[in-house]
Amino acid sequence: MNEHSADGTAPIDSSVAHPARVYNAWLGGKDNYPADREAAELAAAANPEIVPAVRANRAFLGRAVRELSGKAGIRQFLDVGTGIPAADSTHELAQRVDPGARVVYVDNDPVVLAQARALLVSSEEGATDHLESDLRDVDRILAAAAGTLDLSRPVGLMLVAFLQYVPDRDDPDAISRRLLDALAPGSHLVLSHPAADIGAEEVAESMRVHNERAAEHAGTTPRTHADVTRFFYGTEILDPGVVQLPAWRPDPEDTPATGPLPMWCGVGAKP
Repeated sequence: MNEHSADGTAPIDSSVAHPARVYNAWLGGKDNYPADREAAELAAAANPEIVPAVRANRAFLGRAVRELSGKAGIRQFLDVGTGIPAADSTHELAQRVDPGARVVYVDNDPVVLAQARALLVSSEEGATDHLESDLRDVDRILAAAAGTLDLSRPVGLMLVAFLQYVPDRDDPDAISRRLLDALAPGSHLVLSHPAADIGAEEVAESMRVHNERAAEHAGTTPRTHADVTRFFYGTEILDPGVVQLPAWRPDPEDTPATGPLPMWCGVGAKP
């Protein structure tokens, strides 16, 4: 069934699951359709740690942006793979520290971008921009981002729960390195990724269920700790390293995880 996006322009095929809407369903959001909820429920049944991992991933994003905005003094962010807007998005967190912070959101889904433009609104002092582009089009992303960000100054590059949608044949390592290479020294890479080596059987089954129901080209690829660590090539990985989500600089009030969560995360600083 085809419907229309929030701005009435982009057609939506609501009969197949979409990663951003499935993720929204796992977060308890309402911007999803029966096909998305079915995929979310079946994948979570195959791997019950998915929902706590997704929520822990959101908490990691918050801690990382606060860390970069505070201790690292980052005042601009390039957030690739925006997803459907949720509370405490990157610009909201950054602009609480400095209302003048600037953020560019990138996603290849026109539906997601329509919602982002409506809901991810900057402070008067700062700026946000929204770019519809595929991650593989690095040159276009950087050229457009330069209209809002000063790429001669440090940038927080956010690749949070996104590179799993780039298959190995498209060389996600090279894509992430090209993005980071274009940024100034002092920039930071914030990255999280589903794990292939934590609860491997459950992760593989949940991915299979998701991929069977997902839109074409929306499949996911979990990766090992070594694979994820390679994404940080050329950076100085901040303590505590590439770790499971709750272990990355937890806040005192965070609820401890009850078991292993199948995602790796970390933050690296570009020398």
